[in-house]
Parts: sequence; structure tokens; C-alpha cells
Amino acid sequence: MAQLVALFGTPQVNWILILIAVDVVFGIIAAILKKDFRLGKLANFMVKPVLGYVLGFAVLEVVAQALPSLASLVTVGFVLIILALFGSILNNLGKMGLSLPAYLKK
Repeated sequence: MAQLVALFGTPQVNWILILIAVDVVFGIIAAILKKDFRLGKLANFMVKPVLGYVLGFAVLEVVAQALPSLASLVTVGFVLIILALFGSILNNLGKMGLSLPAYLKK
């Protein structure tokens, strides 16, 4: 059990969870503003980021512990997850009416 807590208690996992929470809040606000909010959509949304990002990152950490030569994959995976979450947050901000520069909309 302590190994499981150590695996999911890293600062990287904490940042991923914080950004997922921010993304969910902004997504809910955007859906309410567009009058498109459905609780079922929220449940479907939560499966992908939580399972995909958090468990995927945990698998990368385990692989890096088993094969230290692949330790750089953890950093690369973390950066890619953070970029994906920032992109989703920016997308939700755009849906809420915030004007974003064109280079951030792509």
C-alpha cells in the first residue's frame, strides 16, 4: 500500500490532478454558459483524463523504475500531459468567450 501511495503521491501527479480539476471546472462553466451542460457528459469526460493521464503517467513511472535507461520518458510524458491539459483549459476558456490569440487556438 505504501508503494501505491508513493507512486500516486508525486508532485507530478498532483499537478496533473490540479490541472484536471481546473479543466473540469472551466468545462462545466463553458457548458453552462452555452446551455449545453449534461451530467452524463461530465462522467464520460472524467474517464479519459483521470484514467488516461494519471494511470498512464503512473505506468511510465513504474517503467522508469524498472528500466532506469528510460527515465527520461517520465519527463517527456509529464510535459506532454501538461501541454494537453493546458490546451484543453485554453479551449474551455475560448468557449467561455475569452478572446485568445490565433496561435493558441490551433
